[in-house]
Amino acid sequence: MTNSLPAESTVPEAGPTDLADWLTLPDVAERLDLSISKVHQMIRDRELIAVRRDGVRRIPVDLVANRTIRKHLPGVLTLLADAGYDDEAALRWLYEPDDSLPGRTPAAALASDQAREIKRRAQALGF
Repeated sequence: MTNSLPAESTVPEAGPTDLADWLTLPDVAERLDLSISKVHQMIRDRELIAVRRDGVRRIPVDLVANRTIRKHLPGVLTLLADAGYDDEAALRWLYEPDDSLPGRTPAAALASDQAREIKRRAQALGF
C-alpha cells in the first residue's frame, strides 16, 4: 500500500510566504501589550496559532489586528482542532485560496463580515 501523503519535505509551508508577513512571539507580545508568557498561554489555549519558520515560532501578522487578535480566530482554531487539524494543517486551511470569500482566504475573511461563515465551514470539517 502506498502512502497517499507527499513526503514532508515536499509539502509547502502554510501561511504567508514572506517572513515580513509574520510576527515573532515577542513582537506579538509588544503589539498586544502583553507579557510573553501570556502570548504562550494564548497559543496553548488556541486563541492564537504559531508555527516555526526559519527555526523561530511565528504568527501571521494578519491574525493580529492592531491591539487584539481577530475576534473569531479562537473559535475557528478550536473547531479545526476538534476536526483533527494540527497547527500546520489549521494554518494551511486558513490560507487556502477560496474565490468565494472576500480576501480569497479564510484568514482574510475573518476580518470581514464573513467571519461567521468561516466558523460554519470550520465546524463542517468535523463531520
